[in-house]
Amino acid sequence: MQVPTDAVLARVFLGEADRAPGGKPLYEAVVLKAREMGLAGATVLRGPMGFGRNSHIHTAKILRLSADLPMVVEIVDAEAKVRSLLDAIEPIMGSGLITLERVQVIRYGAPAPASS
Repeated sequence: MQVPTDAVLARVFLGEADRAPGGKPLYEAVVLKAREMGLAGATVLRGPMGFGRNSHIHTAKILRLSADLPMVVEIVDAEAKVRSLLDAIEPIMGSGLITLERVQVIRYGAPAPASS
């Protein structure tokens, strides 16, 4: 699969407890939809601490154990493909934040074969 040099990065900020219809974790539903639509890849990052629109702190600290840690799904691909994905996930999003920025892809793919 090719990713254009000039691409976009979408970041989907969610809570670990956010659910898609049917009860699946929302971050998982986003990744599976990206795969189904043939995007280059997606990565889910789990944050140890954060807060959102309601200013409620979510943290992994022992004394304030949270079941709703911050999650970020990052996706890089051609702008048209990413925007199609964002349109497809909009109905299941509920709360959350989505950002989009232009990026330059330096490398994507398998390592070059070792020379002998």
